[in-house]
Amino acid sequence: MAPMTGPGEQMHALVERLYPLCRSITGDGVRATLEIVDEYVPLQVHEVPTGTQVLDWTVPKEWNVRDAYVADAAGNRVVDFAASSLHVLGYSVPVSATMPLAELRGHLHTLPDHPTWVPYRTSYYQPQWGFCLAQETLDALPDGEYEVRIDSTLADGHLTYAEHVVPGRVPDEVIVSTHVCHPSLANDNLAGIAVATHLARELAEREPWYTYRFLFAPGTIGAITWLARNAERIDRVKHGLVLACAGDRGDLTYKKSRRGDAEIDRVLRHVLATSERPHTIKEFTPYGYDERQFCSPGFDLGVGSLSRTPYAGYPEYHTSADDPDFVSPAALADTLAVCREACAVLDRNRRYLNLSPYGEPQLGRRGLYDSLGGRSDAKQAQMAMLWVLNLADGQHALLDVAERSGLPFDTVADAADALSAAGLIKA
Repeated sequence: MAPMTGPGEQMHALVERLYPLCRSITGDGVRATLEIVDEYVPLQVHEVPTGTQVLDWTVPKEWNVRDAYVADAAGNRVVDFAASSLHVLGYSVPVSATMPLAELRGHLHTLPDHPTWVPYRTSYYQPQWGFCLAQETLDALPDGEYEVRIDSTLADGHLTYAEHVVPGRVPDEVIVSTHVCHPSLANDNLAGIAVATHLARELAEREPWYTYRFLFAPGTIGAITWLARNAERIDRVKHGLVLACAGDRGDLTYKKSRRGDAEIDRVLRHVLATSERPHTIKEFTPYGYDERQFCSPGFDLGVGSLSRTPYAGYPEYHTSADDPDFVSPAALADTLAVCREACAVLDRNRRYLNLSPYGEPQLGRRGLYDSLGGRSDAKQAQMAMLWVLNLADGQHALLDVAERSGLPFDTVADAADALSAAGLIKA
């Protein structure tokens, strides 16, 4: 087997490792997932008791399932939880019974349009039980009696989520959030977990400007719980990104924050446009992933969402066809690269003040022109210095300069560094 040399292959290996675990909005599958992620980046794990009031919600009972199956009269398991965690309706209450197929059918979920796929279904807040299976499996079942067993518990326990913090030079924070509540679904959202984990590792290798807080939490109720428990420090959150569906082979999609013009929106638009990657920019809608919690009107945080093909935008969504083969190492690496580039822009996008604003300062005698001699983009770099000097009025950030000048952000930021070192501007 060829060695795993790149981040794409490493992230894909993490997806494969996490894939068999049975996750839900609570339970031991979430804990087992976080234990694995903790091997890559140290996590602070939080356990919030059932019944805890979190904003307008209440932390639900904890669900765990040990075994589940439908067996025919000969004892053969025709549907088996051990084969895939998708086979059990999420949050199924326990059941142990024998019943005819006609009665059992009311508890079976299939996808007639994709007869070989198993659907993902849940019933979080209504006590039900059920199984998910391929339509072709159902079609092959003869009439008769079937043993039905779901060995599960739905009892007081905890909701589990985790954080990893990469300290920055300032306490202002960037949130990177990804949901950990889906069972055996590779793109939604093991790919998001893998990208977030590797982004955290990369950021830890340098000293970022912002403090980066990575949140691994169940969808909806997890983000709501985090917001409820951190309301007093929400003002530290300056930017945020929700990662989901991050590994399929589709083009990248960025969904704007509720504000529509938050800095994270402009940064992602700039990064995607200047990289010339095929991509789509979508306006905010109050439906989707946890960006809608962070962007609820009381918080109104500058949090957008990055994915490849958006939720429900591919046939394999919420089915057994969303398996590790559906996720591409190259796509994972590309999503990670966009996150990396966006963080780099966020960290360097500051406002400057020209300390010699009356007329153009003489750059030659300060050695600034000489420093460009070896650069292939010397003309661009010279123009970047002039643009930075002209817009260093305390009102324009470097991203403003890059967008107005049409120059690459990195070139503009490098020019700012050189001018700052020469004492001509100050942050």
